[in-house]
Amino acid sequence: MKKIKQIAIYGKGGIGKSTTTSNISAALSRMGLKVMQFGCDPKSDSTNTLRGGEYIPTVLDTLRENGACRASDVIFTGFNGIYCVEAGGPAPGVGCAGRGIITAVELFKQQRAFEELELDVVIYDVLGDVVCGGFAMPIREGIAQHVFTVSSADFMAVYAANNLFKGIAKYSNAGGALLGGIIANSINQPYARAIVDDFAEKTRTRIMSYVPRSVTVTQCELKGKTVVEAAPDSEQAAVYTELAKRVAEHEKSDTPSPLSVQDLRQWAAGWADELLALSNKSFESDGQNI
Repeated sequence: MKKIKQIAIYGKGGIGKSTTTSNISAALSRMGLKVMQFGCDPKSDSTNTLRGGEYIPTVLDTLRENGACRASDVIFTGFNGIYCVEAGGPAPGVGCAGRGIITAVELFKQQRAFEELELDVVIYDVLGDVVCGGFAMPIREGIAQHVFTVSSADFMAVYAANNLFKGIAKYSNAGGALLGGIIANSINQPYARAIVDDFAEKTRTRIMSYVPRSVTVTQCELKGKTVVEAAPDSEQAAVYTELAKRVAEHEKSDTPSPLSVQDLRQWAAGWADELLALSNKSFESDGQNI
């Protein structure tokens, strides 16, 4: 029986995690791999661009309506044959948002759904709030072999990534998943690249790819599609394709060294001072040229 590569991609809400994940899935499918994208965000919108903008019934919704659920009832086919699943969440204001992950993953494990489909890759798209036990499940239970985090140079994105690193470090000695690296998103300026590079160095991890912010992404998502599908010859599609190759070939993950809250604040303050100095220098330079 072939080994299924299972990875988890984390990131704070709004960072571009699902956009990145869906384009990786699309690129992997274009390489001839059998892929499943497993949406673990309670918003249940992970697989939208793989389905032409269409929402699909979630595992938890199906269980609530029918009292039982077969994995085949909640697996839908998207772009280029990608299998799409949404774990879902509780009714608004009721229960733990991570409960959908626990329930859905256990259901698929019990029914051996991954093996029956003879998948090559399963990608879990997970909200980067590891405070909740459900969101930590792919790490804690070692379900994913490799974890990647999507982060920009913004402080809150880095803060969420650092919290994820704490979760990985906590479970690393008990068979938990390890960190593959950082996917640096919305990196259009040299200073942004320098910030995420420095954070990766401080936490002893690596940058998997630098993904620029691009209007191409917006245009394709307005059509309900990934860049890989709607603009396959674009520079942005080439970035996602190269990232997908690196993810597919990645074999060695490690335990990161997260920063304490105090150290992270000091690190961020240092960068704030450096950016202010650069801004002042640029202003003075511009003034001299007038």
